[in-house]
Amino acid sequence: PDMYPGNCWAFRGSQGYLVVRLSMKIYPTAFTVEHIPKTLSPTGNITSAPRNFSVYGLDDEYQEEGKLLGQYVYDQGGEPLQMFPVMEKSESAFQIVELRIFSNWGHAEYTCLYRFRVHGKPA
Repeated sequence: PDMYPGNCWAFRGSQGYLVVRLSMKIYPTAFTVEHIPKTLSPTGNITSAPRNFSVYGLDDEYQEEGKLLGQYVYDQGGEPLQMFPVMEKSESAFQIVELRIFSNWGHAEYTCLYRFRVHGKPA
């Protein structure tokens, strides 16, 4: 609910995934990822921020391999809130979206995700 340091979804290591069920089917147009800025970090760095990630559209929560919507890099030197447009256009609408994080900016123990948003047009 807020952006205080440590109020994040943290997972062990640098790889993890999150599956989100939206309130309705949409045609995704963009995604936003948000992390605290370096200035709010007690250590002065944000090495726990996600780095390389992909987003997939799923037909149901049991689908193992969804439709790739894009591969992205969160820039630790950029704005805390970063928007990423859908790169792989799809004719399909999705109610379930998967965020796969492949690496962070160097933190050895965990990765923190503060906010992930899905933007789109209702189906």
